[in-house]
Amino acid sequence: MRTALAIAAPPWPEGAMRRASLILAAPLLALAAPAQAQLCDNSNVRVGADGRALGHLPYGDAPPGELVAVPEGLAVGPCVLRRDMIPDLARLIAASGGQVRALSCHRSISYQQAVFCREAQTAAGERALSVAPPGHSEHATGYALDFAFRPRVNDCPDAEACGAATPAFRWLVANAARYGFEMSFPAGNRQRVKWEPWHWRWVGASATAPGAARARALFARARTAFPAEPAVARDPVVIAAVAPPPIYLGAYAPPECRKGKCRLLKARRR
Repeated sequence: MRTALAIAAPPWPEGAMRRASLILAAPLLALAAPAQAQLCDNSNVRVGADGRALGHLPYGDAPPGELVAVPEGLAVGPCVLRRDMIPDLARLIAASGGQVRALSCHRSISYQQAVFCREAQTAAGERALSVAPPGHSEHATGYALDFAFRPRVNDCPDAEACGAATPAFRWLVANAARYGFEMSFPAGNRQRVKWEPWHWRWVGASATAPGAARARALFARARTAFPAEPAVARDPVVIAAVAPPPIYLGAYAPPECRKGKCRLLKARRR
């Protein structure tokens, strides 16, 4: 049948055949092309099947209407975060006695691109060990921030591993989970991101805290595949207690079975 149809069909002009071939091939090429994320100077990087770019999970940008300025005295320089996490941040900083301060907070995707691309001489994969590519930073969610530790020890700069030697960092490790904060990139993390003792995300001390459900949904994949350490304890799955159905003793007679065949008997009369 296919041969008969081919013979009966009128011949196509060579140019028309070429255009038809390109039209048919276009969808296949689109499907075969790997997804890519834009980095710097129009250069792209391949995005894996799990959505990660250079090891980092994808995150959207926080809605501007949900971002508020961190109150003066809680941050080192200007800082905006999601409104829901500000109360816990304020309580954490107050409990630390001012040893811990918010440092780098929400970063828009465009700002993150500027941060990622400012060392263009370094290979993108190497930069990604310590800086997420644009569109793949926890900072863009508005639920993550870097902490500064005070007082400084041995003139250690902010956002450096030497900050882990400070009493403020040790206090943070021991107490952060009580206020809903967990360290995103612990030492030796499976995500293969540089250990960042200063970078923490907020997920709420409990799932019922205002905004915590949304934060936990955003970080669900990260918390499952690349657990934080120390981490906020996960709420146990609670199965509601359901009363068993009532049993009507004697209401139905047991079936009568013979040679593998059963039949129901009539209900007993009361």
